[in-house]
Amino acid sequence: MRSIVYFSRTITPEKVLELYKLLGKELPGNVALKVHSGEPGNQNFLRPEFWKPVVDHVGGTVVECNTAYKGGRHDAAHHIVTMEKHGWLKHFTVDILDAEGPDLVLDIPNGKVIKKNYVGKDIVHYDSMLVLSHFKGHPMGGFGGALKQLSIGVASAYGKKFIHGAGDVDILWDAEHNAFLEAMADSASSVTDYFKGQIVYVNVMKNMSVDCDCCSVAEDPCIADIGILVSADPVAIDQACVDLVYASSDPGKPHLIERIESRNGVHTIEAAAALGMGSREYELIEVE
Repeated sequence: MRSIVYFSRTITPEKVLELYKLLGKELPGNVALKVHSGEPGNQNFLRPEFWKPVVDHVGGTVVECNTAYKGGRHDAAHHIVTMEKHGWLKHFTVDILDAEGPDLVLDIPNGKVIKKNYVGKDIVHYDSMLVLSHFKGHPMGGFGGALKQLSIGVASAYGKKFIHGAGDVDILWDAEHNAFLEAMADSASSVTDYFKGQIVYVNVMKNMSVDCDCCSVAEDPCIADIGILVSADPVAIDQACVDLVYASSDPGKPHLIERIESRNGVHTIEAAAALGMGSREYELIEVE
C-alpha cells in the first residue's frame, strides 16, 4: 500500500495549514505539538511564527524534551529560558515533557536493539500528536525529519542517552552506528504505538544545513529550499524528503547527500519500515 504524501514547493506558514487540512486527519483530544526549540546560537531552526497558523488551528500545547548534552536546553530551567528567548512562550503554551521525573517507560516488545523507551512523563496528558519537523542534515543520524522527532525528540534527556548508546548509556556517543540508527527506529515505534496512530507529520525542507538545529554552531544551508510535506506516515514522509534531495537540481546537494550517505541515514527509514511503522512506497501529491 502506497502512503499519501502531500507536497508543495511554496513554503509559507499558510501553506503548512493548507496541506494539513488537505490531509483530512483530525487529531483527537488534547494535542501535543512537537517542535524543535532550537539550540542557542543556531541560525537555521524554524521560528515559532512559522508554525503559528497550524498550531492555532489545531490547538493544544507545544511540547519539547531536554537534551543529552550540556547547553541551553539540557534541563527544564535552561530550556524554558531558551524557549522564551526564541519566542515560543510569546505565542504558545509550552510543556517540557521531562521537566520532572520519573520518566514514562514505553515497552518495545518488537524492538530490534532496545526493548524500552524513556520519555517525558507529561506525555500522558496528550491524546494525539502533531509532529512539526525541520528536515535537514544531522551529524550522527545523517538527516533529521519525522523519525528523529519521534525518537530522539520525544525521548527524555536520559532516554536520548539510552537511544544514542543503543541501550547502554555508558557508551553514549560510541555505540555501533547502525545499532544507534535502529534504536532510533525502535524508540520511534513506541511513540506511534502509544498514540495508536493518532499522529500527523509535517516536514519542512527549508534552511537545509548538513547540521541539526541542536548544533549551536551550525553550517549555513547548502542547498536551496525544496518545500513542505504532510503525511500520516512517518516512513513515507522521510523517504519522500530524501528522494527530493536526490532529485534536486541545486548544485549544493552533494554536500547534504554526502552527510546522509556517510552516516547511512536511510537505514533509520529501512529499520522503521521493517517494524511496520509505515511504507517506503508513497504517492507524492503536489499542490501549487
